[in-house]
Amino acid sequence: MALKPSSASPSITPSGDSDGMQRGLKNRHLQLIAIGGAIGTGLFMGSGRLVSVSGPSIIFVYAIIGFFVFLVMRMLGELLLSNLHYKTFGDIAKDFLGPWAGFFVSWNYWFSWVVACVADITAIVAYTQFFWEEIPVWIPALASGVLLLVLNLQPVRWFGEMEFWFAIVKIVAILSLIAVGAVLIITGFTHDGFQASITHLWDQGGLFPTGLSGFVLGFQMGVFSFIGVELVGTAAAETENPRKNLPKAINSIVVRIIVFYVLSLTVIMSITPWTSLEAGKSPFVQTFLLAGLVPAALVINLVVLSSAASSANSGVYSGTRMLFALAKDGHAPSKIALTDSRGVPRRAVFATAVLLFSAIPLLYAGDNVAAAFDFVSTMCATLVLFTWGSIVFSFIVFLKKYPRRHTESKFRVPFARLAPWVVLAFFAFLICAFLYSDSTRWATLATPVWFFVLAAFWQVRKRSLLREGRPLTGAISALPHPLDREN
Repeated sequence: MALKPSSASPSITPSGDSDGMQRGLKNRHLQLIAIGGAIGTGLFMGSGRLVSVSGPSIIFVYAIIGFFVFLVMRMLGELLLSNLHYKTFGDIAKDFLGPWAGFFVSWNYWFSWVVACVADITAIVAYTQFFWEEIPVWIPALASGVLLLVLNLQPVRWFGEMEFWFAIVKIVAILSLIAVGAVLIITGFTHDGFQASITHLWDQGGLFPTGLSGFVLGFQMGVFSFIGVELVGTAAAETENPRKNLPKAINSIVVRIIVFYVLSLTVIMSITPWTSLEAGKSPFVQTFLLAGLVPAALVINLVVLSSAASSANSGVYSGTRMLFALAKDGHAPSKIALTDSRGVPRRAVFATAVLLFSAIPLLYAGDNVAAAFDFVSTMCATLVLFTWGSIVFSFIVFLKKYPRRHTESKFRVPFARLAPWVVLAFFAFLICAFLYSDSTRWATLATPVWFFVLAAFWQVRKRSLLREGRPLTGAISALPHPLDREN
């Protein structure tokens, strides 16, 4: 199938933009992508370690992080809707902070998703070992990488359809867990000498059994759990009606946090005291196993396995689109900025997916799968804070540069003058929390190496562009978007 330059089509239509990408995502796709992005490996697998570290206080950890993530997503939503020509966080950063910011944000977001996908693949290996303990770890890792490559070579509407059904499975599984758990709590189900009761949230050492230290340590994996929620920003560029659909997707974040994080973990720790849950295993699976519901545990394990695959699939999709945008801006090899006849940036897919196979040596380098997962998830959490921070800084500049756009926006950020600074202060606290823990300190300290590499790469690329007489980045159109002209 022949590839075509991204600028092959000079006109822009609702179904396809001038970059060759297709607006093939419908409202139901975007809504479920938004939900699925918040339900991933961090919740299903990472929450096990979080519970062992923080106890029931993990409920407050998720609620606090969720609140600040919601504010960041509101800022992202207002920025995206202020100009529908924005396609990625990189577009926003370069327009408000400068070409260097677009370069840093785009490459960092691409790399963070590569790292996140590696974490997801290590989780897939762990879930696979639930069914087949003796399987060599390289087999499910290799199979996952190949499958993700094939899936992302399909048109965007197929991505939307797959994520729609992946999200449906995850939603049904969590709601079923909550319903079954509620019945067990009401009926006083007993196992291993424990009777299911909501009092387990405080009768095993209180709501903060590990003290302030344990509470602070819970924030690392908590952040990782929310990685992917910003995927709605990338997907919005390929949805049919972003002005209508994006606000709905973002505003639903609050309900998702309450139901999928707070309520589900409340039920789990009510059925099984937090002291009985193992750090390296999914608390969702453990709950049913400890309760003696083995068939249900098998089903849940299949669900969390598909959830990890879904998260990795979303990561490859998002990373691919970011790499495609980098090539269009002259910040990556120009040949990557090609799409095939179906609007798929095939070369960007290959360039992103091939790095997923680095999960294989990583699995053999660590003591176990859980250790590998902890390292890459911490690094990914640190990287994504940079992405979220760029959104916040861009919003601050947006308020100063375009106060009228903010005033006229139909999707204004609440407490817009104060919210960005409160969020940035919280991010500073998170970095300190990452450095506080022995298990997360080294991965956090390793992250700046990536930024030094980026800084050197930017200087080389900047000089090359100037020498060739090319702009330092692609321009963002200030003209009305065709979707706005239609309405």
